Amino acid sequence: MTTVEDLLRALAPQVLGALVRRYGHFDTAEDAVQEALLAAATQWPARGTPENPRAWLITVASRRLTDLLRSDQARRRREDTVAQWTLREAPPASDADDSLVLLFLCCHPSLTTAGQIALTLRAVGGLTTAEVARAFLVPEDTMARRISRAKKTIKESGLPFAAPAPADRDARLGAVLHVLYLIFTEGYAATSGPRLARTDLSGEAIRLARLLHGLIPLDDDGDTGGGEVAGLLALMLLTDARRPARTGPHGELVPMEEQDRSLWDRDLIAEGTALITAALPRGATGPYQLQAAVAAVHDEAPTADATDWAQIEALYELLTRIDDGPVVALNHVVAVAMARGPLAGLAMLAELEAAGRVVAGQRLHAVRAHLLERAGDTAGAREHYLEAARLATSLPLQRYLVDRADRVDSPAPNREHGDPPNTATEGPA
Repeated sequence: MTTVEDLLRALAPQVLGALVRRYGHFDTAEDAVQEALLAAATQWPARGTPENPRAWLITVASRRLTDLLRSDQARRRREDTVAQWTLREAPPASDADDSLVLLFLCCHPSLTTAGQIALTLRAVGGLTTAEVARAFLVPEDTMARRISRAKKTIKESGLPFAAPAPADRDARLGAVLHVLYLIFTEGYAATSGPRLARTDLSGEAIRLARLLHGLIPLDDDGDTGGGEVAGLLALMLLTDARRPARTGPHGELVPMEEQDRSLWDRDLIAEGTALITAALPRGATGPYQLQAAVAAVHDEAPTADATDWAQIEALYELLTRIDDGPVVALNHVVAVAMARGPLAGLAMLAELEAAGRVVAGQRLHAVRAHLLERAGDTAGAREHYLEAARLATSLPLQRYLVDRADRVDSPAPNREHGDPPNTATEGPA
């Protein structure tokens, strides 16, 4: 990516935010900003970057917005009122960054989660509709309709372009964090397609989380939401730090216990560890902070055998008190099995199934296969590895599970401490 592209991607949400704040018309403003970005990408490499690129983009986008609104008027055969659409004189460009307001607007609870994600990537992340469609493996037309519906919902709801009031900021922040978490998770462990990861998505989620952390930092009382923002950013950094060792030379999945830990990014680990160390003592502890703490325990272990599974089990005990979802429950099972043995894990899994707290699917079969393998039930392990492979939609994960089923009958080093594939004990899930 060139320097101009980096600059434009960073400025895009600020310019869009400035236009929406001044003029409204979110849908039309977004088109105007895209055209201004295109003009910059064409002109700046040849003519040089202007002294104030943000102001340049706002000016060009404002002029284009004027043209678009006038054109819209013409289509509606109301030429006699065109003059009234002339935009008021734009105030001087300020240094205020509206990115956070824009991010909150895109993640408004009135939108569906799919709409929140698509609109966030398009409006705040600066991705084109085609790029967002490729990221989620859907046709461009489908993604265009999804984004259009989201923008229409915002327009019809009359949502003001303003930071949420303090009274409902917690709820809005929760939606923002959830969307960023989903974007990162899909980027780190793609649920479908030929690639194990989509670094464009995980990288964009980290960039947006950094932006959010810069705007909502930790405070002394820990009651502004900054603790969970720091926790989510730390979780992303500590997980992404292992990415260089997670894929083999042919794109195959390398489980954590077999990874070359010298390839892990120590700078990201240091940054993530510092973040979560600062966040945990302040205010109430949230789920992202606890998951980041689990990731830190993994990253700080010099070898797989040295992993402090007892501490991870204790962290999952705390996590299940605030998040009793099936994914967390399965990860808790794995932690228990690694800390106390596979039979303890299998017993806990049976209890969860009886209580209806886990759902049948690829992840459940993969965890059961792993525990059966560690318990010495090779036939049962093979059966469940193959069933997990049948249900998996990611091609690299399918190949890994089939390979695991083929290997289960033969002795393998480190099997006693092997992690099951694609569980949150190695990252977010």
